[in-house]
Amino acid sequence: MKTLVTNIGQLVDTGDNVGELSILADHAFLVEGGFITWVGANALAPDADQVIDAKNQVCIPGFVDSHSHLIFAGARHEEFSHRMAGSSYQAGGIRSTVQATRSAPDAELRANAKKLVAELHASGVTHFEIKSGYGLDLETEIRSLQIASEFTEDVTFLGAHVVPDWISRTDYLALVTGPMLDQAAGIAKWIDVFCDEGAFSVEESRQVLSAGIAKGLRPRMHSNQLKNIGGISLAVELGCASVDHCTHLNPEDIKLLASGQTVATFVPGAEFSTRANYPDVREVIEAGVSVALSTDCNPGSSFTTSMPFVIAVAVRELHFTVDQALWAATKGGALALQNSLGSLAVGSRADFALLDAESYIDLAYRPGVPIVSATYVAGEKVFERTSN
Repeated sequence: MKTLVTNIGQLVDTGDNVGELSILADHAFLVEGGFITWVGANALAPDADQVIDAKNQVCIPGFVDSHSHLIFAGARHEEFSHRMAGSSYQAGGIRSTVQATRSAPDAELRANAKKLVAELHASGVTHFEIKSGYGLDLETEIRSLQIASEFTEDVTFLGAHVVPDWISRTDYLALVTGPMLDQAAGIAKWIDVFCDEGAFSVEESRQVLSAGIAKGLRPRMHSNQLKNIGGISLAVELGCASVDHCTHLNPEDIKLLASGQTVATFVPGAEFSTRANYPDVREVIEAGVSVALSTDCNPGSSFTTSMPFVIAVAVRELHFTVDQALWAATKGGALALQNSLGSLAVGSRADFALLDAESYIDLAYRPGVPIVSATYVAGEKVFERTSN
């Protein structure tokens, strides 16, 4: 089956470097077997079995969300309200979701995740990662991973989110790196740890990640959200695919990131929702560090599934340019997951979103406006906005 996507007003593709975009007017592309096999001017478009008329809209690569926590139950409305009234955010707030998640049956967790995935698709996200981390016991962590695996191949074991109240630090680390990991290794692709004040120290994080690597899992890391305790050095040393949050970076951290392959993933929804200071990415990008943007969707510190919202905040508050932000939310996210998505070049999987807009710049220029009109994964429609 050949599908032609035609009458694209503005076709946006990503290059190799942060912020590098190509903008092509009046273009089309051909999809065969879920992959792009031809890109060119509308006037030169080949015949196809079916046609998707873009109606002069903008076409961008689908967003790649490399950091999400979609397996949970319950909500934290009061905590958010209190933070907006002046209370501070602390890592221990995670524990308030744990009890609800442990108590929830699989069907409830699955239904909530399905709803959130539909929201991701509606915001133009075509690929995403999901973490565990709201079980913090053997049974709930493993069933969280199993449910996550129904929605994505990029499943992350985050047993080391925080230490639960019912067990000592030493015993919990032994549980995470022993029985939990033994079962998680058969389900997850990634291992993660929250290396920060109030969560896990650098040495504890090394223990967790090293154990996961020994079991064949790929490492990634939460770090430098609340305080800089030295996590960036560990992430680069262990070859983590990504180190996420990066709110507090010093010049040495930036130099270390520039010397390695670890992607710095920024999650401005977390700063927005916790009233934390926003990081400034200009020195990071100028140093040659690869960067990504993610929703960090979770019920405590970033309860959003909207990548356009993340892009708008990143441009306004983190000093991304619009081109850099779009690149970071597509190609950057793909690099953070070590895959080849986030592009619309020949050979790429046909993951794309259509924007009811004159320019991709509207992603930041028109914050809060639902301009994503349709989303496609491997050439198949997963979302279409209908008019009222």
